[in-house]
This record gives sequence, C-alpha cells and structure tokens, in this order.
Amino acid sequence: MATASPPSPPAPPPPNPSGPAPRPRSASSSRVRVLAAGALGLVVLIIAYLLFAGAGGATYKLEFAEADQLVRGDQVQVGGVPVGSVTNIELTHHFKALITIHIDSSLVPLHQGTVAQVRTPSLTTVANRYIELNPGPNNNPSLPSGATLPASATREVTDLDALFNTLNPKTRKGLQGFIQGTAEQYVGESHNLGESTELFPAFETATSHFFSELVREQPVFTNFLVETAKAVTTIGARKEQLADLIENQNKAFGAIGSVQSKLAAGLKQLPVTLRQGNHTFAELPSSLAALTKLFEASKPTTKPLTKLLERLRPLLNTATPAVHNFSLAFSRPGANNDLTDLVRALPGLASQLETSSPASVTAEKESVPITAFFGPYAPDLAGTLRTFGQTSAYYDADGHYLRASPVLPDFKLGENNNLAPTSPQGALEGLKSGQLRRCPGAAATAAADGSSPFVDGELLSCDPSEIP
Repeated sequence: MATASPPSPPAPPPPNPSGPAPRPRSASSSRVRVLAAGALGLVVLIIAYLLFAGAGGATYKLEFAEADQLVRGDQVQVGGVPVGSVTNIELTHHFKALITIHIDSSLVPLHQGTVAQVRTPSLTTVANRYIELNPGPNNNPSLPSGATLPASATREVTDLDALFNTLNPKTRKGLQGFIQGTAEQYVGESHNLGESTELFPAFETATSHFFSELVREQPVFTNFLVETAKAVTTIGARKEQLADLIENQNKAFGAIGSVQSKLAAGLKQLPVTLRQGNHTFAELPSSLAALTKLFEASKPTTKPLTKLLERLRPLLNTATPAVHNFSLAFSRPGANNDLTDLVRALPGLASQLETSSPASVTAEKESVPITAFFGPYAPDLAGTLRTFGQTSAYYDADGHYLRASPVLPDFKLGENNNLAPTSPQGALEGLKSGQLRRCPGAAATAAADGSSPFVDGELLSCDPSEIP
C-alpha cells in the first residue's frame, strides 16, 4: 500500500545581501484590525436595532367617535411631517374606535393638551386618511407611553356628506333638482359641449386679460370685492328664499323640458309665420294709401262729429256709473251674486217648482181653517213685530204708549199691599194666565162706526166687552 507524505514547506529565499531584511508582523497591527472589525459589527447591530426595533419612540392610544376610514399603516403627522403611523384599530365596549399609534423618539414624550384630528388629502375623492397631532405645551405634564387621549381631545374628519347634512331638506332637494335639471338640459348636447371646450383657451386668454385690467385698477377692484362680499352676505341671509328660487328654477326647467316637443314644433312653424308676416308687411303700403284716402274723405265730417261728441260727453259721464252697475249686475266676480248666476239657476228652480207647486197649493188649502183665525189679528201682529206693539197700544198726545206691570218673582203682595220677600214659587202662586179673549182692535179705543173691536160677524170666539 503506497502512502503519500505531506509536502515539505518551501525553502526560504536566500538572503539578499544588498537589500534590507524583511520586517516581521507585529502583534499591535493584528489588535487594530480586530478592534475595527468589532466596531463595524457594533455599527451593524445598532443599525439593525434601529430598523427592526422601531427606532425607539412611544405608543399612544386615541379614542375617536368613529374610525373615519383609517387603516393600519396610515401616517401620523405634525405640521405636515410624518412622525409615526397607525399600528392597530379596535372597537371599545362603548362602540368607539380606539386607535393605537407609534410616535418616533424625536417627538416623545407628548404632553397634556395634545389634540389629534383625522385629516384627508387635498383630493376629497381619494379614500385616504392620516392623523394630525397638535402637541400640547412642553411645560404641561408629559404623557407616558401607552396613555390614552380621550374623545374630548380628538376630532373627526369633516366629510363632504357632513357638509351637505348642514343644509335643510328643502335646500338639499332644490340642489339635487338643480343638478338633475342641469344634467337633463345637456342630454344630447355633447357635440356642442365639445365645440365649447375647443373655445375654452380663448376664453382663458380673455379672462386673463380681464383680470390684468382689474389688477391695474386696484382701487376699483378693491371696491368691487367689498361690494361683492356685501352682496354674498345679503344672499346668505336669505338662504330660504334662495332655496325656493332653486326649487322653482328646477320646476321651470322641468316644465320647459316637458314641452320640448311642442317648443320644437313651434320653432318649425316660425319660418312659415315670418313668411306670412313678410307678405302682410308687403301689402301694408297699399292699405295705408287706402286709409289715407279715407281720412281725406272724412275730413268734412269732423266738425259736426266734434259737436256731437261734445254734446254726448255729459251723457257719457252720467251713464258711466249706470253702465258699470249694469255690468256688475250681469257679471260680478264670485259665485251666486249676479244675474248670470240667477239665469243659470232658473232651470233647476223650475224643475223643483214643477214638483213642489202642487204640493204647496194643497198644503195652503188644507191650512186655511187653521190660519183663518189669525187673519183678523194680522194688524196687531204686524204692529208688534214692526214697532213693538205701538199699533195695538194706547196713545195720547205724545203717541202710543205701553201699559206694563213688572213681575218680581222674589217678592209677593202681603198684608196692607206691601211686598214681602218670598221664594220664586211662592211669588207666582197668585198669577193667572189665559183669562182674556179680546177681539182684534180691542186694545185701542173703540171706533165710532163700530168697526172695532172686530168680531167678523160673530164668527170669532172672542169677547168684545173685554177692553182695557
């Protein structure tokens, strides 16, 4: 079995008698290299710690009424500079959002008075959020790591929906109708809108020139801004009227849109109408020439006509109120107050009379035996209703007078014709009614010819001797 021996070390080079001898490696050089490698490793460890251990800092918890679309990893900023991030989002037992944030060591510790608010980027359509901190004064007590900022120290984001919620329902409805009406107004007008967009650069140039002229006249521009602010303030004070205006404008646009076909048909008929008007205007000179001849021929009759009109003027002045009243009698604003309404009601009245007249005649015939008794007393009843009994009352040089005796239910006639207090039932015990059966006209002095009292040939069941 063959074996191989290790190679022998190379022989040292022969000494160079003419050059210097080589320097041996010292122990101090090896020590320096070890220290440099150790320092490099320490730096690597420090950098790794800073990268993977969170670079120090502190953790705080923020209590919000709602999470406001926050997610883990959203930034925490102070004055627009990122100083931390959101690390956790939880829901508390009180149904509030508990946000955990980590703050870099450059800002910790936070102090009491710190306020946290959810913010959005400049584009409101981007679903992104970040938390902005407003640190409290440094002379306030510091907040330890893990402290919780209550809901009183946090502010939610103001979304666009919250802005619309500040408007009342009528304003929101009017704004919605205005937007919908504007959309309906531009339906099918995309080509025209594209042409208008092509003219937009020229519009910008003109607008730039306009504002340069405004800036050149600085006092006038300042006055314009002040007056515009006053106008906007006045409009803001009348927001209810503005909401009604927007709503009515929406209704107007809706009405115009509903009759769009009719409007188009009317515009189609407009050229025909203009042509007919042009034909009428072309024949107008001949008509004016004929009217001129008529005026020339009627000049001799103007003087007698003037005299006639002057004489008719008093008649017209007198007749004007009568004609006005006559017109009102025939036609007056309102219902059932003029002759026209009366004529319209006559057919219904006639139909009712056709059915009610025979029954009325029969009822009157059957009521004659009952009402015949009241006929002779008609003058007395009429006098009672007209002048409260003067026709049947006594009269003297001053005219008729009435004899009346008071009834005092709280007293009665006692001994020696004196009034004594009593109850209402006791005062009425001595009173009697229905004791007289006077004939018509018996309340006045009897006539010399015997016509009163009237007994109707003794057909009336009355006593002519009963007189006052």
